[in-house]
Amino acid sequence: MGPYDTGLPADSVEFCPHPAATDIFAVGTYKLDDPRAEIGAPVGGAETPEVLTPITEEPPIPVRTAQTRHGKCLFFRVNGEADEAFEAVCEVSLPAVLDMKWLHTTETRQPVLAIADSECNITLAEWDIEINQVEARTSISCGSSDVLCLSLDWANRRHPTSSMDSLIVSLSNGKLALLRPNPVNGLSIEETWHAHDHEPWAAAWEYWDNNIIYSGGDDLKLKLWDIRAGFDRPVLMNRRFDAGITSIQSHPHIEHVLAVGGYDNTVRLFDNRKLTTPMTQAEVGGGAWRVKWNPAPKRSHDLLVAAMHDGFKVEDTPPVFSEKWDIIERFDKHESLAYGVDWSYAHDTEERGHGLIASASFYDCALHTWRG
Repeated sequence: MGPYDTGLPADSVEFCPHPAATDIFAVGTYKLDDPRAEIGAPVGGAETPEVLTPITEEPPIPVRTAQTRHGKCLFFRVNGEADEAFEAVCEVSLPAVLDMKWLHTTETRQPVLAIADSECNITLAEWDIEINQVEARTSISCGSSDVLCLSLDWANRRHPTSSMDSLIVSLSNGKLALLRPNPVNGLSIEETWHAHDHEPWAAAWEYWDNNIIYSGGDDLKLKLWDIRAGFDRPVLMNRRFDAGITSIQSHPHIEHVLAVGGYDNTVRLFDNRKLTTPMTQAEVGGGAWRVKWNPAPKRSHDLLVAAMHDGFKVEDTPPVFSEKWDIIERFDKHESLAYGVDWSYAHDTEERGHGLIASASFYDCALHTWRG
């Protein structure tokens, strides 16, 4: 089917992992009153390479000029298994949406989508499977309304739960916020700390060890935080980046493997036991705004990439992590920045070329579904 017009610029896509709702996916949109601005702008230049350097003191980030942003979270349902048809189900108006993640839950509870917005809120939207509607919403403030929530990640990717779980959020003022389950409103802030000198576009859990958090951003630094060691400084830091870090995802199927995307058109795979240098890396044609491992264990080497100025593609990262990556599939029908993309969790994603993918681009407000 042709592109669906999302109405506002689209920047994030998330398929629901709940076993009874794999046909549902959400799209986040972001509209800034100043049309000249994009979501992210890379920092130019490179720093002198320094690896695993502990922080001693970091200067504060300059205060941002207040701007008005608005957006929506759009919910869609896939119509059938034979093709890529889908239909709009409902929508929720919010401040501009920058990132979203579904909580990985057991079948005994309803799906929950965490939404990061431009007024420093995390909205928890509970999805009613029976009526295909958002049943309830709660909102948690992570700071001042002139600060943006840039990214978020649930800790329990590998272990679906019947209750809430921990959430990490990165903020445009350089801070990270750790949210823990709370019986009153779902989540509450346990800790916030200064993590980066410029916007940290990515924060992610280590899915195999929920004491570990990763973060990276426009200060060209990848940092590893250990909750047990406190938050005064990262345990490890890698400065061997030539441009800002835009995306991070721990591998849900292979322990110790970490995918990191950047504005320098490169995706790097690290072993988290040696963050000094990547095991392998490849140029993907554009800034890697999203990197997502295939949810099927049998496709554990397939990585989905939103490559900003060069469309969307599925990369085959070899089992031995050699230098050569192969493009399994690419999708170039978008006419603007490739920002939002995700795999379906339906069983047919297990075969190459058959997995359903949804992708969304920015200025052309276009949403497509395709197979990869």
